This record gives sequence, structure tokens and C-alpha cells, in this order.
Amino acid sequence: MISILFANLFGGARRLREANERLRREVAAHEATLLELETTRRELEQRVAERTQQLSLMTARFETALRGAGVYVSSQDRDLRYTWVYHPQADIPEAPLLGRTDEEVLGAAERDAVVAVKRRVLESGKPEDCEVAFVSPQGRTLFALHVDPMFGPEGTIEGVMSAAVDVSQTRLLESEQRRLTEELRGAVQRYETALRGSNVTVFTQDRDLTYTSMSGPMLGLQVDEIVGRRDGEILPESSRAAIIALKRRVLDERQPADGEVSIGEVSARRWFDLHVEPLRDVTGKTIGLVGAAVDNTARKEGEVHLRLLMRELTHRSKNLLAVIQAMARQTARHTGSVDIFMEQFGARLQALAASHDLLVQESWHGASLHELARAQLAQYIDGAASQVVIEGPGIALKPEAAQSLGLAIFELLDNAARYGALSVPQGKASLKWHRRPVADGGGLEIAWSEEGGPNVSTPERRGFGTLVIERNLARAAEAEVDLAFTPDGVRCRMVIPEQHISGAR
Repeated sequence: MISILFANLFGGARRLREANERLRREVAAHEATLLELETTRRELEQRVAERTQQLSLMTARFETALRGAGVYVSSQDRDLRYTWVYHPQADIPEAPLLGRTDEEVLGAAERDAVVAVKRRVLESGKPEDCEVAFVSPQGRTLFALHVDPMFGPEGTIEGVMSAAVDVSQTRLLESEQRRLTEELRGAVQRYETALRGSNVTVFTQDRDLTYTSMSGPMLGLQVDEIVGRRDGEILPESSRAAIIALKRRVLDERQPADGEVSIGEVSARRWFDLHVEPLRDVTGKTIGLVGAAVDNTARKEGEVHLRLLMRELTHRSKNLLAVIQAMARQTARHTGSVDIFMEQFGARLQALAASHDLLVQESWHGASLHELARAQLAQYIDGAASQVVIEGPGIALKPEAAQSLGLAIFELLDNAARYGALSVPQGKASLKWHRRPVADGGGLEIAWSEEGGPNVSTPERRGFGTLVIERNLARAAEAEVDLAFTPDGVRCRMVIPEQHISGAR
């Protein structure tokens, strides 16, 4: 019995120890679990704190961006009641808008357009953009409105999200830009018109003297043949050194420079007034050249011609005085009274003046033979009773030949009017000319003939008129003169060499 009792006691102790061991293991397991849970909790708290900090940072950045861009953001449910509002001005509360609709907060002018866009987005599920004007006590503001649908977890449209950007200043700037663009276009058009109407060419070059722009053709080259090339590639070798040196000096000294340059050979030389300035960027750095070339070839040629005219005038003034003196002496020698002298001398001076008037009109380059003949024979070739015929091609004579031939025609006319065909109403005279073939020596052959007048006899002595025709013309124009007094009338054949002919007119 006792043995059974001891056995039971020992068995109970063993079971107790086993129970305690199980309990200890369970407690240890629970403690490990609690420790693991605590660790997990701390990690979650740390992650939540990090995510909260990141969310706060992202929210701050988002709000900063919205404030900087002036963007108004809002969300609305399907009834278009505001559920969230962000105003870029932090001091503007959002509460007055929450729970309200656009019909309740917008004026009639803006309401219909805004609501129509948002309802289309709710129905179609597609974003839309529009511009809406909003009138407030502070004035009229123009917004660019973007509306996106908001989808729920099951993909259904639960409302809209809107972003509105104030574009009033942008549109104002765009309008001002358009105005300035139009003004610039007008200014450029006026500038181009002025350049086309002038002999000024404007160009730009970089620091390597490569042309970057050109306002028009120059030196026989089109703009696209000049841009992208250098002076050494387009200028004649004889001209480029001086021009390049002037431009290099402007680049080195960074100061404007002017110069007169000639381009081309003597036979085809052109003169330019060249003005060159440094071309600078917005920082003031010299990035190239801008220049203007004024073609003053006509002026230079005019100066040369003017100097020639001055020398010619001096020479011709002396010759003219000599001619007038000789004319006066010869007229006086063949007249018997002062009155007759004054009449004949005055008429000859008028004939000489008529030739000079034609030469002055043509800047002393020469005179048209047609105009020269008409000037001397005008009183006999106009009207129904014309007694003189003029016929011949357009020819211009050089000054010396024109002056001498004009006097010769006058003397032939004066003789015909006093003694020959033009002294009677039925008489006729003709002045005809033609170019001689090169085989015959070239030049110009002029023929004067009379008919229908009194019988003509050869004068016993040569008067002043005959001397003018035969000697003066032969001397001044190296002309061959054949003067004949036939019974039918005076015949005069004059051949003027080619070198005294200026050209066709």
C-alpha cells in the first residue's frame, strides 16, 4: 500500500515537472512571439514615420509647385459637389466650397460652359480641356481648365478631378507678342523696301569673316552664293587685301571703321563706301561684324566725268573764243556796214549756240545728228510748206564734229536762203546721210542738195560760209568735204571719219 502511495507520489512529481517544463517552454515561446511582435511593431512604426515624412515632403513639394504655377485643383462627386479643393493662396479657406456645386458658386456667364465640360467627362470618361473666363470684383481672369474623370475601385466613374491655371497674363503676353511681331514684320518690310530702293547692301559676318547674312545680290552673285563663304572666295584678288584688313581692324580694335574700296579691274571697277561695326551678343562679346556697302560707282564716274568736263570746258572755251574771234573777223571782212555785220554775226552766233545747247543737254557726250539738223533748219522743215527734207539713221556725233557740222549746215542754209533754192517758194533742199560700209573706210557720209531755185554760178571768191564748210569742218572733224556750185543748185558731200561718231541714237 505504501509502495503504491510512493509510486503515485513519484509519478505525480514527475508529471508536475513535465507540466512545469511545458509551461516554461510555452512561456518562452510566448515571450519570443511578443519580442517578434514588438520588433515588427517598431519596424512598422518606423516605416509609417518614414512614409509619413515622405508623404509630407511630397505634399509640400506638390503644394509648392501648385502655388508657383498658380494651379487651382479640386475634386467633385457625380453630382458635381466639391469634395476637396486646393487654392494656391494658402490664406484662402476651402470650406466655403465643400459640398457646394458649380451652379451655387459660379456666375451665370461662366457656369454653363464649365458644367457642360464636366458633365461630358462624367459621361464619356475622357479628359477635356477648355478656357473659361471668370469675372470677380478684382477683374476678369482667364483660366485654362483641365478635367479628368475619377474612377472607383470597380472602374466606375465616381466624379471628376479638375485643374485650373490662370492664363490671363500668358494670353496678355501672347497678344503683346503678336502685336510686336506685326510691328517687327512691318519694320522689316520697310527696311527691305528701303534697301531694295537704294544702292545699300547690308551684311553680317562671323569672326572668321564667313558671311552669315546678306540683304541682296552683290558683285553679280545671289545671296545664297555669298552666305557661307568668305571674302577670299568671292572678291577679286586685287581688291580683297584692303577690305579684309579693314574688317580685321574692326574685330581687333572693336571699333567701327569706314573706308572707300574699289572692286574689280579698271574696265569693270565698282566703288563702295564701306561702313563696318563689331557685332556683339547679349553679353557684349564681339561675335562678328555687321556692315553696309554703298555702291557709289555712279558718283565716282560722275566725278571723273565732271573733271573731264572741266578740262573739256576749259579747252572748248578757248576754242570757242577762237572760233568766235575768227567768225567776227571773217564776217567783218565780208560785210560793208555795221548793221549787216551785226545781223550776220548774230545769226552765226545763234547757230553756234544751238549746237552747244544740244551738247549741254547730253552732258557733252555728243549730239544727235537729227536734233542738230532740226535745230539749224527748223524754220524750213515745219508746216505744210516745208522746203527741207531731213533723212538718215539715228547717229550721234562727238562734240567737236557736232559743233563744226552745225556751223556748216547753217552756212549751207544761209547761202540757200539768200541765193539758192530756199530763196524762192518752189525751191527745195535736202540733207541726207548714211553709214558708209567698212570696205569703203566706214564713217558717215552727209549730202546736201538743192533744186528748183535760181541758176547757180560758182562765186568768184570764197566767202566766210565757204571757209566754214570746207576748212573748219575738215580741220575740226578730219572731214572730207566736196562743195560744188552746179547750175541746178549747191551740192555738198561731207564724209566724217568713224572716230568722230559717238553712236546710234
